[in-house]
Amino acid sequence: MIEGSVSVHPYFKVHPGKLEAAKALLPEFVAKTATEQKIIYYEFTINDDEIFCREAYADAAAFLVHVANVGAVLDKMLAISTLTRLEIHGPAVELENLKGHLGGLKPSWFTYECGLQR
Repeated sequence: MIEGSVSVHPYFKVHPGKLEAAKALLPEFVAKTATEQKIIYYEFTINDDEIFCREAYADAAAFLVHVANVGAVLDKMLAISTLTRLEIHGPAVELENLKGHLGGLKPSWFTYECGLQR
């Protein structure tokens, strides 16, 4: 983990018959996110009717910028899917900066302990 960075892992269960509509939103998410300055990575993977977004930001503030930036597209996604799990990983201080903003989504908060980067 890059010092201070925050990674976010939302899982969306797409409603029956809505997979193609959900897939059509993914390029919109990517296009909006591409304008953000402090994005580290942002990608989607799909397993049957579940869509996973793997994303990371330089810090908590950068993630909050992202949330505001993609809000309209996220609303469209949540109209055709259910957010089944949300994990947020990062240093304790960065997680504290997010809890007041995202606590209503009931994420699982993972505090960074140690690791290796190349």
